[in-house]
Amino acid sequence: MRSIIIAVLAFTALLFTGCEKSFEELEKDPNRAITAPASLILQGIEWDMYNNTGRPFSSEMRWNQFYAVNYNYYGNNEYQWSAFTNHYSTLKNVVQMELEHKKTGAADINGYTALGKFFRAFYMDQMSARAGDLPMSEALLGRENLNPRYDSQKQIYVQILNLLNEANSDITSLIAKGETTVEGDFYFAGKLASWQRAINAFRLRMLLRLSKKEADTDLNIRAQFAEIINNPARYPLFAGMSDNLQFISNNYNKYPSNPDNFGFDATRQNMAATYVSLLTARQDPRVMITAEPAGAQLKAGKTPSDYTAYVGASSGEDLADMSAKAGIDNGAGFAPGAYSFQSRSRYYTNYTGENVFIIGYPEMCFNIAEGINRGWVSGNADQWYQAGIKASMEFYGIKEGANSMQYSRTGGREASDFVGYTVNFSFANYLAQPLVKYAGNNLTGLEQILTQKYLAFFMNSGMEAYFNFRRTGFPKFMTGVGTGNSERIALRWQYPISERTTNGANYKAAIDAQFGGKDDINDKIWLLK
Repeated sequence: MRSIIIAVLAFTALLFTGCEKSFEELEKDPNRAITAPASLILQGIEWDMYNNTGRPFSSEMRWNQFYAVNYNYYGNNEYQWSAFTNHYSTLKNVVQMELEHKKTGAADINGYTALGKFFRAFYMDQMSARAGDLPMSEALLGRENLNPRYDSQKQIYVQILNLLNEANSDITSLIAKGETTVEGDFYFAGKLASWQRAINAFRLRMLLRLSKKEADTDLNIRAQFAEIINNPARYPLFAGMSDNLQFISNNYNKYPSNPDNFGFDATRQNMAATYVSLLTARQDPRVMITAEPAGAQLKAGKTPSDYTAYVGASSGEDLADMSAKAGIDNGAGFAPGAYSFQSRSRYYTNYTGENVFIIGYPEMCFNIAEGINRGWVSGNADQWYQAGIKASMEFYGIKEGANSMQYSRTGGREASDFVGYTVNFSFANYLAQPLVKYAGNNLTGLEQILTQKYLAFFMNSGMEAYFNFRRTGFPKFMTGVGTGNSERIALRWQYPISERTTNGANYKAAIDAQFGGKDDINDKIWLLK
């Protein structure tokens, strides 16, 4: 009997030991990965750069005043913002990407850590440029600090510039050791040298973001800008359009305006006057690539090669008035409207649309021209200004001489709906126009650079067109009842509700220090003071 009891107790002990082990195993969900290779995490980080920072024909592009919604079901044109997009989850993925690669035995400095520094800079700028002060130095520490304090916006941009400089140096070091690629990158096929050029072009953008702080000796932005331009061996930059950091759509990741959306919004969003008027005033053929002539203008006898046939609506127009004037497909043919629509031949006949710059060569050219105009570095501003214009024209396929164009005659999207025509173009004549010919390193010249930069930003680079307007006042944005916000262009976004509820004390301290206790979209952030 005693031996039986001992045997039972031994079996019971083994049973409970086995159960304890199985409970540990049961805690693991076999259907959810708990680790992922750095290459896979990188793809999610890169996707967010395109998908969550201002896609083409999104609300951000309305706020850039490239196009306007004319039907309230699809939104409005008001500058009535709430919270900015929270990128901290993406930044957590940056940290995890670096950790996962380190687990493979990688050195402390490797391709993923170098790109990680760029991603930290990129996403922190996306948030801080919208809101102001943010947690940065104490953020992303996990359970070590669940209530991170806010860094001032100045501290944030000091860190951003340092991260970009370190990323450039790290890549130079890695390439010298023969480490030239990373896996998983769909922008540059993993080539670190290509990323290095994009990082340095982005740093130029950041220095101009700080143009109002030119006199701040802690930032020393003039010297940093000049160092990049004057030392191309150490700071390589884009050499042409093939170097762009850009997203390329395909039949799976479709361009936002595509055949699937034709019946929904092809006529529910017309072109904005801020964009169209700048092009038509300069007899710029890009308007014939991105837009269609207004139906009412064609009905009045104008031809599609007549620049005055292209008409945008003021973003400040009352939405009901804009809708009444826009013209709609009434089922029995297209009713001519007062305003131009986006080009259906370019944006609604396929799924690839056009490449979307995140950091583009045309912008870099204009940024260098602006730096020279401001006296930050010596050089020929006109040369870079013209290079930016020509690069943008190249993107749209505009060439010297005869250019084939087409527009939708009936408001349809089939080949039979389009009418072809030819426009002759001369770069020399275009550049000789008073509105285009560079006026020199003065305020007029600066306005010309910023105007052409704005035109090159059409449907790309997120909110950069707005950020440049907010920083400089160029080009002038339109306001009215349609833009809401008491006919003002808002200056910032609010903080996410999660900050107010989970990090309330630090949130309140930041609001008190910056805006006197009000999280108001019309207050100026430090960048603008």
